[in-house]
Amino acid sequence: MLSAIGLITTNYSMKNPSVLSKYRPAASVPFMGRYRLIDFPLSNMVNAGIKTMGVIMPFNYRSIMDHLHTGKDWGLDRKLGGLFLMPGSAFGTSRKGPRFLLRDLISNRVFLERDTASNVVVSASNIIYNYDYRDLVKAHVESGADITLLTKTYSCEAEDVMSVYTEDGRVRGFTYGTHFGDEGFLDCFVVNRTKLLDLLERYANVDYLDLFEAIEADLGQIDVRAKRVDMYTGTIFDARTYYKRSQEMLNPDVIADLFNPKRTIKTKSHDNPPTKYERGSRVTNSIVSGGCRVAGSVADSILSRSVTVEPGASVRGCVILTRCTICRGARVENAIIDRDNVITAGVELRGTPDSVLVKEKGGLS
Repeated sequence: MLSAIGLITTNYSMKNPSVLSKYRPAASVPFMGRYRLIDFPLSNMVNAGIKTMGVIMPFNYRSIMDHLHTGKDWGLDRKLGGLFLMPGSAFGTSRKGPRFLLRDLISNRVFLERDTASNVVVSASNIIYNYDYRDLVKAHVESGADITLLTKTYSCEAEDVMSVYTEDGRVRGFTYGTHFGDEGFLDCFVVNRTKLLDLLERYANVDYLDLFEAIEADLGQIDVRAKRVDMYTGTIFDARTYYKRSQEMLNPDVIADLFNPKRTIKTKSHDNPPTKYERGSRVTNSIVSGGCRVAGSVADSILSRSVTVEPGASVRGCVILTRCTICRGARVENAIIDRDNVITAGVELRGTPDSVLVKEKGGLS
């Protein structure tokens, strides 16, 4: 990719917070046994050839720092460019859960001023997909637009996705909430770097707003366009959608789209031994990460690293995070069990597909 830098915002919370995001930001929520949500935008940028990356951090940044470190696992531990972890500000007053808070961008404008790149690719971390950002930048440059949004035509309702309304090829308005057939904003856009600096100065007095809330009234003067794509996208805004996206990972067609071998999704490397399946264990339609020990029954579930399922234990339709133990005779169904939990012998934890049980990390049941 020529003349582009990347910027990922993580200083926002889920609109409907749960115990999953009680101790960690949305960007570092574990996914599919080995990844974090931030791995997807970060890998998309690296795969497109972006070598300079800024990450705007939230106040509870520890888990992101631990995960990203120097960016070595993404090839960003470089002398020229590389990974820059930047401070985020206090949340604004927007009730919509802004992902591109002006105050965050303004307080880190030195990152933009010191580079000479023509464009900036900006993304949040709450929508997972695998996409070549070179196509987005190419469309942006060819159109001559100030800002180009990455969008998709939605076939279902998504109350937390912003709808984009276009006329004569230009974006004319935004609405929170997407219905069948609407054009949904995938929380990713490319903007001319000098234009972004101009916008930050222009809207400095309303820095508590999201960038797109601020510019909506001036769409007649700012050339904003949309680049429509057709691919798998997984929106994650709360525990319900997190569970739904996790279950979609058991579909081979989704896996083939999301994990394109030509554009690998990278993550922090862990030195784990392979999973041990004890005699008498039974595992069907599940994803089991390294370091697990399975002696019981697992079905339609995702197990993160170092999970133990003891003999006689049953796990069905669950997402089990790192270092959990499901003891003898315990039954767990339709649940999200956060890390370091011990489900003691004989205990039954049951949710339903429409009302998933979520257990916070570090405890006995």
